[in-house]
Amino acid sequence: MKRKIESQLIHWKNKSNRLPLILQGARQVGKTYLMNWLGENHFERKAYFNFDERPELKTYFEKNKDVEKILQSLSLIAGIPLDANSLVIFDEIQECPEALNTLKYFAEKKPEIPIICAGSLLGILLQSGYSFPVGKVEFMQLYPLTFREVLPYWDENAANFLNQIQSSEAIPDYFFNNLVELFKKYMICGGMPAVVNIVNQSHNFSEVEQVLGNLIISYKGDFAKHPIMSDIAKIAQVFDSLPAQLSRENKKFVYQLIRKGARAREYEDAIQWLIRSGLAHQVKLCTKPAIPLSAYEDFSAFKLYGLDVGIIRKLSKLAPAAYAEGNRLFTEFKGALTENYILQSLLAQFEEAPYYWTSENTAEVDFLIQFENEIIPIEVKSEEQVKGRSLTLYNEKFGPQLRIRYSLKNLSYRDGLLNIPHFLSDYTLDIMKLFSVLS
Repeated sequence: MKRKIESQLIHWKNKSNRLPLILQGARQVGKTYLMNWLGENHFERKAYFNFDERPELKTYFEKNKDVEKILQSLSLIAGIPLDANSLVIFDEIQECPEALNTLKYFAEKKPEIPIICAGSLLGILLQSGYSFPVGKVEFMQLYPLTFREVLPYWDENAANFLNQIQSSEAIPDYFFNNLVELFKKYMICGGMPAVVNIVNQSHNFSEVEQVLGNLIISYKGDFAKHPIMSDIAKIAQVFDSLPAQLSRENKKFVYQLIRKGARAREYEDAIQWLIRSGLAHQVKLCTKPAIPLSAYEDFSAFKLYGLDVGIIRKLSKLAPAAYAEGNRLFTEFKGALTENYILQSLLAQFEEAPYYWTSENTAEVDFLIQFENEIIPIEVKSEEQVKGRSLTLYNEKFGPQLRIRYSLKNLSYRDGLLNIPHFLSDYTLDIMKLFSVLS
């Protein structure tokens, strides 16, 4: 399936000042596939090296920093010349920290050699104290497939229609109703590539459940890679608590939902492990919606979301049958799935993770994003019922130029309030620019 990040990878390939590229993202989001796709479609040759499958590769980096000799050895292993026309792929590079450190020497002495790297737990390694080639590498972040990415394979006409939106006029009922149903389908399966492939090929939701279950088991298997044995169980406890955390009206992370008597200092490392592995996303509290948002961060409060809405749905034990039960999917867990999905959509479009804002426990704005020196408040409604005082109170207090509300209501823009139906959330940036809602 075509991914949005493909154009970014091609741009990297064609840059004159290209540095080795590190592709970040959680396990099973498609990093290996995309690296091989790039090598097969945009280079004359590719050389793929997996440090987990072939641990003997580590020896070429552990005692040698001469990139010429390293390239000669790797060329012999791959059976092809490694030059400017050959993409060198280092997969599961977290298994060989020395190879990660060697990237700076490739950048300095062999910049013409295109090198791309990835690793399922690379985020853990980057925080572990190993020497890192600061300023000598580039980064790209890969997330699960978005609804926008899978829509062309589910309804090409609907996808083409959304790509041609040129005004804030309501979407015709024919497309709107169909898109709502397709969006519910996405909420059931999520965007993990292996799961989407099952849906595309067989539409068999029992297979979807099996694949999601296997993904969860494999993620929990990764917990055992934490160096401190006592933290392994804590990581699993935090991970399993995500549905309960998100099901609350106030989604501030509560340690008591992990286990009775749990304290922050006991679980801080476990939470950070999940975040760095890409399995969880942290949304921090902002005490004042001003630029930069990071300057007004409250370190004592945060919300924790999952990597993928399909995984959260599976952890929640909400059966796929909800797909056929009207709007029940959007009312279960008080909008937990919808809010998790909207966060995924925002992360894929904006460079920085959003914050959230509260007003003395009387109002809560779900997300705040910083865009072009503007702070945009975002409210997420799981159904067509959009009445709520939080966004109104925020507007009265701060008078933002733009407010965004996601709901099941149709597309509209009035008096600074942009209502975007859930299935259009991946088009938020396009809509903002199209309507010129920011001066």
